[in-house]
Amino acid sequence: MAHTMIDRRSFTFGMAGVASALALAGCSGEQAAPAGSAASGDTYKIGVLQLTEHSALDAANDGFVKALDDSGISYEIEQQNAQNDQSACQTIAQTLVNNGCDLILAIATPAAQAVAGATTEIPIVGTAITDFAASGLVDDNDAPGGNLTGTSDMNPVADQMDLLQRLLPDAKNVGLLYCTAESNSDIQIAMAEEELDKLGIAHERFTVSSSNEIQQVVESMIGAVDAIYTPTDNTIAAGMTTVAMIANENGLPTICGEVGMVENGGLASVSINYEELGYRAGEMAVEILTEGANPAEMAIETMTADECDLVYNQKTADAVGVDVSALADEGGQDVSA
Repeated sequence: MAHTMIDRRSFTFGMAGVASALALAGCSGEQAAPAGSAASGDTYKIGVLQLTEHSALDAANDGFVKALDDSGISYEIEQQNAQNDQSACQTIAQTLVNNGCDLILAIATPAAQAVAGATTEIPIVGTAITDFAASGLVDDNDAPGGNLTGTSDMNPVADQMDLLQRLLPDAKNVGLLYCTAESNSDIQIAMAEEELDKLGIAHERFTVSSSNEIQQVVESMIGAVDAIYTPTDNTIAAGMTTVAMIANENGLPTICGEVGMVENGGLASVSINYEELGYRAGEMAVEILTEGANPAEMAIETMTADECDLVYNQKTADAVGVDVSALADEGGQDVSA
């Protein structure tokens, strides 16, 4: 198998110099190849646009590449990371399209929206996206209808709220922390509110518009709420060490949307396995490239709650004074460093 990979961590795009940086990398500047065909013999050109760097998205990316390797196809891959910059997302997306990739992987909702806005011809596989239809990426999750399909990280929110109540039975008011720029978070927060209402637990939204606001907003939660819930929000995930530093020092436990956030100081989660999610996206990509599968007819794939992982951070539990021994008894995994 012949393939090359450009390290995603070597790309940090700001508002200045994005276009010039991209011009030096990529899928060789050719026009887009027809869906399901290799642009150069039997070697496929695959572009990857990842929204930002944090453990969940990195794991999805790794899983995707592993699926390509396991399939035995020959490919060249261009890894690009927009560092959570919407303008960079759009520039990278257009460049990948112009460079004639056979298929583009978009990791996270804003990345997928940028790529979808740049092409209706090149097949797109998305991953780490909560609800493709609600985000305007497909006509219907069961029948996408266009050139985009993929794997959803729709959280088992009900299970996460049940976990919160079990670990924190005295919690009367939960702070819901997320970034307003992410449509995926809006969906999950609404689900969390519905579940908390069923449980008779009050809740309040605490929002940021960028990572620069995380510290101030979390500090405002101290004394105002008994616990924090934060979904699979890319901005919060990337700034989770800041969230945990403030919350844990003040005895405020945080139930998280995914395992990486727990590793970085959150208390616990019923978490999607993002490497497996990316692997399934890679399998879909291989079907499109080698078998001529049509994204329009490929239903969005999801993971069930039974396929998710129960995880907790013992160091955090000790810091905030929460007994998590029941999770260990249930086979939960301690992910503290």
